[in-house]
Amino acid sequence: MPRIQVLESHVADLIAAGEVVERPASVVKELVENAIDAGASALTVEIQHGGMTYIRITDDGCGMEPGDVETAFLRHATSKIRTEYDLEAIGTLGFRGEALAAIAAVARVEVLTRTAERDFGVSLTLEGGAVTGREEAGCPKGTTMVVRDLFYNTPARLKYMKKDAAEGAAVFAAVQREALAHPEVSMRFLRDGKQELLTPGDGQLRSAVYAVLGRDLALGFTEVKGSGEDGVTVEGFASLPACCRGSRSCQYFFVNGRFIKSRTLMAALEEAYRNQHMVGKFPGCVLHVHTRLNGVDVNVHPAKTEVKFVSEKRAFDAVYHAVRGALEGEVRRPQAVIPPARPRAHDTVTPNQTAFSAVRPVRPASPPPAARPAAYAAGPLEPTGGLPLHDFARPRFESRPVPETADKGAAAAPAECGKPPAPSSGGAAPRPAGPSPAPERPAPAPGPQRAPAPETDTWAVRGELFHTYILVEQGEKAYFIDKHAAHERMNFDRLKAAGYTPMVQRLLTPVVFTPAPEEGAALLQNLDVLSAFGFECEDFGGGAVLVRQCPDYVDAGDVEATLLELAGTLAEGGRADPDGARDALMATMSCKAAIKGGQKNGPEELRRVAEAVMSSAVKYCPHGRPVAVELTRNQLEKLFKRA
Repeated sequence: MPRIQVLESHVADLIAAGEVVERPASVVKELVENAIDAGASALTVEIQHGGMTYIRITDDGCGMEPGDVETAFLRHATSKIRTEYDLEAIGTLGFRGEALAAIAAVARVEVLTRTAERDFGVSLTLEGGAVTGREEAGCPKGTTMVVRDLFYNTPARLKYMKKDAAEGAAVFAAVQREALAHPEVSMRFLRDGKQELLTPGDGQLRSAVYAVLGRDLALGFTEVKGSGEDGVTVEGFASLPACCRGSRSCQYFFVNGRFIKSRTLMAALEEAYRNQHMVGKFPGCVLHVHTRLNGVDVNVHPAKTEVKFVSEKRAFDAVYHAVRGALEGEVRRPQAVIPPARPRAHDTVTPNQTAFSAVRPVRPASPPPAARPAAYAAGPLEPTGGLPLHDFARPRFESRPVPETADKGAAAAPAECGKPPAPSSGGAAPRPAGPSPAPERPAPAPGPQRAPAPETDTWAVRGELFHTYILVEQGEKAYFIDKHAAHERMNFDRLKAAGYTPMVQRLLTPVVFTPAPEEGAALLQNLDVLSAFGFECEDFGGGAVLVRQCPDYVDAGDVEATLLELAGTLAEGGRADPDGARDALMATMSCKAAIKGGQKNGPEELRRVAEAVMSSAVKYCPHGRPVAVELTRNQLEKLFKRA
């Protein structure tokens, strides 16, 4: 066994930096939080090449004393806490004293800072954690941090960095979250010399939401305000049910001014929307949860993005009831306004007449009871009250069994209503009116009971259940086919076929939407992939994406939702595995183009889907779900206690 020894301080700093500094967005987050803790009312974040080569953050906070500048870059040096008891009620964003030391260990850092009481400030430069220069300098009140050449001395970390556009989008997202967390601070973000964000800093959360998320999302939000037990309060905004999105990228939760990721709060939000939003859509929100400082522990995650509540139930209930109350009190929901009915010109009602609208629909003349079949005579009675319009606006048909004929594809012609059929040559008594029966077959000769017929290759579609499942009979088996899953697989195989070229449609009015920064970067980085699927997209500026054409099987109203779902797939998988990313995109496109459960389809469409499944060409959908369930005759008879 090798001897145990203490690591060098530089190696220990690199290990610690790996926990805090994951990418340029991590650096920006830590430095912006330090500026907010310093009391800044305005700050500017500027990056170049995604933040890998240049990051500069300028604030107008309190600044640092000359004697504290070098101390700030030592590990576990902080001004936020003093004793162990301070960890029980943390009221600042930073408190560990690790961020500056970790950043300086893997980059070249320059600091320029001055307090309000001093005429001159201090300029300090560090490289790899070691101080390389210090001098007195003139500068405005506050602090300016410049970080260059991130991970220059740890090349192993560089290979895990994404393209500049993706890293820049992650930095932009981090700044957006801090802007939503602290609307009282004016934040400005510049990427490669171009301004992409400016918040007013007026302390109004609505203003920050409008500046960060854009006009469309801001108008789709409703205000949320509520309080729970033990001093837990909730305020902010949540999206209207009609404005939900295809992903959770627009869900922002803040606890005491700190952005967090919480399954508890996410579940509370989505539970409040139960039965109010479309399946597959997710609500958006900007919710600030305020609780007692000792009611939440923020020292449970290296990046401080996860917290532990003393009472998860109280936090859940506070968010749930606040959002639920806002949705129930929302008056902007679409409502059906039925204007008063106007009397028709020919509907003149006198005291001795009945209004036209009250007349009950009368069925056509029916044959006398003696001429009806027994089953028909015992049918349901005519209701005495008036029927809704949709109940009599279309013809009604009685359900009667159709006897088999020699030609199964044609149904027997019904006899003329009220007219008995001509007697047969055998002098049989006349039968009541109704569908003409098939010629009677001779009864089989008595003998031993035959064994069940073996399964054959022939199959037949016997119907459809709930406009979702196709019922197919084959021999002694029945199959329930999920038409959406089966059609999705058929589309996937067609898209994956070599040489497939989608048909595209030019949009009369281009679609413009503003995705989240990471999603927008994923789309713009993969324009070649999107073009292969029939989308023509381009950067519209300000984080917006413009779409000029789309595949013919995607409706214009579904373009934004489809691209957002594709963006989520690309952002997760990236281009590290092009084949896997392409398959994931094809699965998404196949799902969007497939017929939907609950949708009405014609017999030919159902038969085409069933044929693909029964021929074993389709077994599983691209997402792994089965497309058919088998039920044997023996299993069915056991359910009815016949076997």
